[in-house]
Amino acid sequence: MTQHPPVPEKRSSEAHTPGPRTIGTPPTPSSVQNPLPRATPAETLQILAEVLTPMAAKGPITRRPGVVAAVERLDLEGRAVRRVQALAEKYGRGPLLVPLPGRPLALVLDPEHVHRILDRTPEPFAAAETLKRHALQHFQPGVSLISHGGDRAVRRRLNEAVLEPEHPVHRMAESFLPVVHQEADQMLAEADDDGGALDWERFSSAWFRIVRRLVLGDFARDDEELTTLLDELRERGNLAFLRPVDDEAREDFLDRIRDALDRAEPGSLAAVMAQAQEQDADGALDADGGRPEHQVPQWLFAFDPAGMATFRALALLASHPARLRSVRLQAEDESGGGVARLELLRATVLEALRLWPTTPLILRETTMEVEFEHGIMPAGVSVLIFAPYFHRDERNLDFAHRFAPEVWEEGLRRDAQGDPQRDADGEAWPLMPFSLGTGICPGRQLVLLVTSSLLARVLESREVDLLSHSLGREKEMPSLLDPYRLRFRLSER
Repeated sequence: MTQHPPVPEKRSSEAHTPGPRTIGTPPTPSSVQNPLPRATPAETLQILAEVLTPMAAKGPITRRPGVVAAVERLDLEGRAVRRVQALAEKYGRGPLLVPLPGRPLALVLDPEHVHRILDRTPEPFAAAETLKRHALQHFQPGVSLISHGGDRAVRRRLNEAVLEPEHPVHRMAESFLPVVHQEADQMLAEADDDGGALDWERFSSAWFRIVRRLVLGDFARDDEELTTLLDELRERGNLAFLRPVDDEAREDFLDRIRDALDRAEPGSLAAVMAQAQEQDADGALDADGGRPEHQVPQWLFAFDPAGMATFRALALLASHPARLRSVRLQAEDESGGGVARLELLRATVLEALRLWPTTPLILRETTMEVEFEHGIMPAGVSVLIFAPYFHRDERNLDFAHRFAPEVWEEGLRRDAQGDPQRDADGEAWPLMPFSLGTGICPGRQLVLLVTSSLLARVLESREVDLLSHSLGREKEMPSLLDPYRLRFRLSER
C-alpha cells in the first residue's frame, strides 16, 4: 500500500515552532521588525502571470469552458506548480509575502504550515477572506464560508446538522440513492438512443437533476431556470468586487430557495434542515441566526465541481482496466443489502480531486499578527494555499503525476468518519480535495456517497470507452483535465 510521505524534516537551522503564535499589537508592528521573506518585483509579476491569472481566468466561482480548454492545452496549471516549486527552492519554508498592489498576499510553501493554518481557522486564520467575501456575496452573503465569530459557529453547526460530515452514509441515503439511480438510468437511455454517446452536456443535465432533487425535492427536478439564475450570479462572483451585486436577481434567487425550504419536501435536504431547526434546543439555528437560505446555495454550487470530479473519475476508470475490474467486483459484493460503501469508487473520486483539484486556491486571512519560523505575518494578509503545488509535487510524492487511488484506501478503511488523507498521527502530506482542518467541507461525505453511487450505477451495466483523451497506465496525468471536452462511448456489458 502506497503511503503519503511524511512531512520533510526541517533543515537544521530551522527551530521547531509548535504552531503560529499569535501576539499582541505593539506600537511598532513586529511584522515590520521581523518580516517574512518577500518576493521581488520580478517574482511578484511571475506569480501574477503564471499562478494567479490562469486560476482567476478559469473562473474561481464558475468555470469558463473556453479558458479551461486553453489552460489544459497550454499546461498552464503545470507551469504554475513549477513556478511555486522554484520559489520554494529559493525561499525554503516561507511563507512568502507577495506585495500585490492594494492587497498583501502570503504564499504558503511548506506542508506543515498548511496544517497549521487550516487547523487554526477561524482564529487567527479566518475563512472569511476579503476577496472570497466579495465573490460569494453575489449570491450567498450569509453563508458560513464567509461568516466570522458567532455567526460562523452557528451557520457551520447548521450545515453539519444537515450534511452529516462524520457519517459516510447519510441518514437519508435510502431516499437519495433511488434518485441517483433513476437519473442515471435516464442518462444511459438517452446515450443509448444516440449511439452510446456521453458528453458533458448530457452528463451535467442528469447531474443537476439529481442535485436539485436531493437538495430541494422532486418538485425542483426540471427547474433549470433556478440553476441558470445561480450560474449567472456565480459568473458575477467571478469578478468579485469588480462587478456590483445584482440585488434584484440575488433576492429573486434567495426567494426561490426560501420557498423550497418552506416546502421542506420529504426526502430532501430541505426537509432535513427543517428538522434540524425544529430540534435545535437553543433556537440558534433559526432563520435569523442560521440564515438557512444562504447555506443552500453553497450546496447547489459545490455539487457543480463534484460533478466534474465524477466525470473525470469515469475517464480514469475507463483508462485503467484493472481498477475498473476492482471497483465492479466491490460494487457487486456490496449489492446484497443496505447502502453500499463503495470505498474503491470513493477513493477514485478523491484521486480525481487530487489530480485536478476543483478548489485550487484555498484562502484564509490573518485576524492578527502571526509568528512563523522565519518571520511574522502581518494582520489583514490574504493567505494562499495553492493546492496543485502540494498535490503534484514530484519532489516529495512518488505518485504525484500518476493515477494512485490506493493512497486513499487505507484511510477510508481506517477512519471513514475523518480525513482519509491523513495518517494516524495527522502528519500526512497535505492532500486537500475538500480542504482540511476546522474549515473542511461539511458536505464531503455526502458528495462521496452520491458520486460513487452514480459511477456504480453506470458501470454496473455499461462498458465505457474514453474517446477524447489518452490517460493510459504508463502516462503521466495531465496537469488539468477539461471535463467539458470529455467524450465517452457506452455499450451494453
